[in-house]
Amino acid sequence: MTPASDTRKRREIAFHPLPPEQQARALALLGGLDGLRVEPIGALTLAVDYHIAEYSLRELESLLLAHGFHLENTLLIRLKRSLAYYAERVQRENLDKPEPRAKQYPAHIESWARRPHGDHDDTPVEWRQYK
Repeated sequence: MTPASDTRKRREIAFHPLPPEQQARALALLGGLDGLRVEPIGALTLAVDYHIAEYSLRELESLLLAHGFHLENTLLIRLKRSLAYYAERVQRENLDKPEPRAKQYPAHIESWARRPHGDHDDTPVEWRQYK
């Protein structure tokens, strides 16, 4: 299972310089969500802190885009964003999965060896050995 400290995420959301005052409007919008901590970093960036089971970066950025915000779209930002989307999606999927059951491998091997399972080779011995 994933440690509790690994389920808290701190991400940055960068805004395009135009239109102005996006950061303040986004701070007001995201600040009203339960379980989400938002703080400004610089003039065009917000830091968001959330639990992975409640929010994801994709959901937060989709909410901002739906409200008319313009996010920064440079290559480096897009790469970071894609990596965060993928990592969070996989981690959320893994949080829902139960622990795998451990097989008793020695018992499994013994039962396989005792039962006729058709795993044999009818090729004559002299044909199987290269001389």
